[in-house]
Amino acid sequence: MKQILFSFLLVIISYLNAFSQHCNCEENFKWVKKTFEENDAGFNYALSIKGEAAYKKHNDFYESKVKEITDLDKCADVIYDWLTFFRKGHFYINIIQDSNEVTEKAIINTENWEKYPISEEEFNKYLSKGKHESLEGIWKTDPYTIGVIKTKSGYTGFILDGGNTSWQKYEVKFKLNVTEPNSYGCTYYLRDYSEYKLNNIIQIGENTLQIDNIFLYRVNPKLEDTKQIKSYLELIKANRPLMQQYSDSTLVLRIPSFSNGYKREIDSVIAANHDKIISTPNLIIDIRNNGGGSDGSYSEIIPYLYTNPIRIVGMELLSTTLNNKRMESYLDDPDITKKDKKEVQKSLKILNDNLGKFVNLGDKKVYIQELNTVYSYPKNVGILINKGNGSTSEQFLLAAKQSSKTKLFGTTTAGVLDISNMYYAISPSGDLKLGYCLSKSYRIPDMAIDGKGILPDYYLDSEIPQSEWVQYAQDSFSKNK
Repeated sequence: MKQILFSFLLVIISYLNAFSQHCNCEENFKWVKKTFEENDAGFNYALSIKGEAAYKKHNDFYESKVKEITDLDKCADVIYDWLTFFRKGHFYINIIQDSNEVTEKAIINTENWEKYPISEEEFNKYLSKGKHESLEGIWKTDPYTIGVIKTKSGYTGFILDGGNTSWQKYEVKFKLNVTEPNSYGCTYYLRDYSEYKLNNIIQIGENTLQIDNIFLYRVNPKLEDTKQIKSYLELIKANRPLMQQYSDSTLVLRIPSFSNGYKREIDSVIAANHDKIISTPNLIIDIRNNGGGSDGSYSEIIPYLYTNPIRIVGMELLSTTLNNKRMESYLDDPDITKKDKKEVQKSLKILNDNLGKFVNLGDKKVYIQELNTVYSYPKNVGILINKGNGSTSEQFLLAAKQSSKTKLFGTTTAGVLDISNMYYAISPSGDLKLGYCLSKSYRIPDMAIDGKGILPDYYLDSEIPQSEWVQYAQDSFSKNK
């Protein structure tokens, strides 16, 4: 399965480019609509649920809308909105930027930009008095050094050092406005000074401020974080798999992605910690915000949670001339073995002989995974999940849930798994790249995951900070001894 691309619109526009690309949006929309209808494995399934009348109404609205659009960026945005009719994810629309296009730096006049004129020396003197508000201080988020000071409406962040950007000292970089006690909304200004509204503002311990996906780290005053906060920050900021010794009884395996490029590192971390894993009572696997990747990436994890045969529901591929080009591309791989080439050719013939139909290239609808060893330790396996988990991550959870050792902690997952195996097509204009899906799971309709997600065994509500999830899981295992 390809990596989940839920709620995803990639519009490749450099902030250096002052000019928008023009397009025939109506023609681009017609191409996307036809390509998706004829080739996406989930099209008819969505139609069967929502109905022809709803689809006609949806099309009438967007067909009228695209006639008025000549800007490629806006066109891609509208087409993305059209695609959301079918499912929450596993689709995308990208703008293909002409690499030969000459770009010019946008001229930004910041003469009248709002400023907070206090020098770093003066601000440090103020902070040294020790009577400042909780978020006040000097923070860093590359390439910026930002002062944050309390104001009437909340907090104001202003530039102390703009790094190698055009941002100048004292210019206001963001504002945090109180929406309710201890909650904020944020107006953040990007590198090109454009305004961006953010609502997920979290203070993690004393020295980390998270504004959506932007992390700021306090430089002054530097306060001491608890061991639990330090542990959480190591996990949540990791961009590579790691193993953490959380306590004498608990190991934490952090997997930020199941992307195929991570498999070797995942396997390496597991192999290096094998003896610890099979001698420690609790293993907590943190896959929060892991959007998916390749099923093979989690294969070495399964033995440690395995207790009984695992049932794996298969899928079928929609055979079309366009879709089968993916199978053809495998034959062009210079490293393909003779055996694999023969298998690909066999599969390709089956697909081409069944154009317009769903094809099961395997001989079963359900596969059974059986292992010879059941480890005594870990006795308990907890998996931390949230709405950022989809695709391969959800496939992993479906397997893991079948173990009597395993419990899921967190919130409901994204619900983007049943329609999968992403592929793409380029528009005749060369402007757009459409991502869609080739396969449909046999879980449909009785055990559909799409649009529903996978529920945790232990729901961790918003009153339980994410920094405490590992501790919560460990405590749950202790209580259930």
